[in-house]
Amino acid sequence: MTVYLVGAGPGDPGLITVRGLELVRRCDAVVYDTLASDELVDEVPADALRISREGLRQHEIDRLLVELGRSGLEVVRLKGGDPFLFGRGAEEALALEAAGVACEVVPGVSALSAAPAGAGVPVTHRGLSDRVTVVSGHSAQGDELDYEALVRAGGTLVVFMGRTVLGRIASGLIAAGMRPSAPVLLASRATCPGERHVVTTLAACGERAAELDSPTLVVVGDVVSLAHGARADTRPARAA
Repeated sequence: MTVYLVGAGPGDPGLITVRGLELVRRCDAVVYDTLASDELVDEVPADALRISREGLRQHEIDRLLVELGRSGLEVVRLKGGDPFLFGRGAEEALALEAAGVACEVVPGVSALSAAPAGAGVPVTHRGLSDRVTVVSGHSAQGDELDYEALVRAGGTLVVFMGRTVLGRIASGLIAAGMRPSAPVLLASRATCPGERHVVTTLAACGERAAELDSPTLVVVGDVVSLAHGARADTRPARAA
């Protein structure tokens, strides 16, 4: 049988692809991320095996998928967003390939586009940005980000998983030459209940991010100027 790496989308269960939902509804087993909505997990057949990946390390997930695939089950690995964009889907696909287990990737809608779109922000726009750079905030924890290269790249910068280290990232970008007044969008819990958008500046974004829930996507660049004013939360930061 086949293990399907299915992108669940950014949070709203309605944003899974038709192909992805079809597979969820017919699978024998599902291994799902904590970011996958309960509504999607409820679409799994009642007699199917349901396993949360919460608490499992990546090598344990890889081994589990191989075991399930070898058992003759049709398996869905339900992953938040898109499996191949900071989803470690490639690691799982390679582990399955090495074990001789058939694997198919079903792309999903990524927060890369969905989160900014909720605030009316395109990541590219004629005259404002013709390129997008995507980085992981985890890289900032290990001082692996090349801030000068990010500033030279221009266009729009999108940071995944960067809420808790955003102050450090902002300081690094400013030190490398990005203007402190550069507009920033913070999109918290995109497409989900409790979704919140904050439009701020690079200099203030670290403080503002501390107010928000995870996951929070960060968009830096002139495209943020297009945010819907009525939907963007521009309240001043809370007093300490």
